[in-house]
Amino acid sequence: MSLPWALVTGASRGIGAAIAKELGALGHPVIVNYRADEDSAKQVQREIIAAGGTAEIACFDVGEHQPTRAAIAQFLADGKEIGVVINNAGIVADASFLTMTEAAWSSVLRTSLDGFFNVTQPLVLPMARKRWGRIIAISSVSGLIGNRGQVNYSAAKAGLIGAVKSLAREVGKRQITVNAVAPGIIDTDMLEGAPIEEITRQIPLRRVGRAAEVAKLVRFLVSDDAAYITGQVISINGGLA
Repeated sequence: MSLPWALVTGASRGIGAAIAKELGALGHPVIVNYRADEDSAKQVQREIIAAGGTAEIACFDVGEHQPTRAAIAQFLADGKEIGVVINNAGIVADASFLTMTEAAWSSVLRTSLDGFFNVTQPLVLPMARKRWGRIIAISSVSGLIGNRGQVNYSAAKAGLIGAVKSLAREVGKRQITVNAVAPGIIDTDMLEGAPIEEITRQIPLRRVGRAAEVAKLVRFLVSDDAAYITGQVISINGGLA
């Protein structure tokens, strides 16, 4: 029996790209969502196909309601049964709260929280009809303990945790699991220019994490081995929190 499609948002690079490739290796055909970096999205698609998987790319900004809904409606009209949703898309606009602009606040929350709603809500009913689904939100250690200069980002990632816990209670009877993964400091381009040595001294394992390690955790949560795990926040942060 063929596995359902997996939609991974923000999958052109970093954690999203690693998750897309991992789910492709698991056997799910993958929709590689991106907002701007088409070349990187195509590279992820090529790598999935080269490994024997199936992948398509899809350009839309998850924070924009109508374009996102239109894209998902087209997937469904094309006969794609989307049973796995990985809400990974997110942005940072760091600043002290005293100097934070309205644009920095709203853009970060729009991408994470509006994006979760825009992507996930239209796919819950098709999952419910199939009586199977996996919904995962990529939160952050910042959503658990906060971080200086990231009031907006921490609020967005904490909001995802609340959404996950509530949605899990609503859809569990339909055998849809909903979980959050909260990575710590992961080696992606978001770390560019960061004081790595200073950061690693704060981590008990004394290193930053790898995107592939986060992807392996997501793969487990998508698999049947995790069928009894829902409404949970699973941290992967080297002991940071």
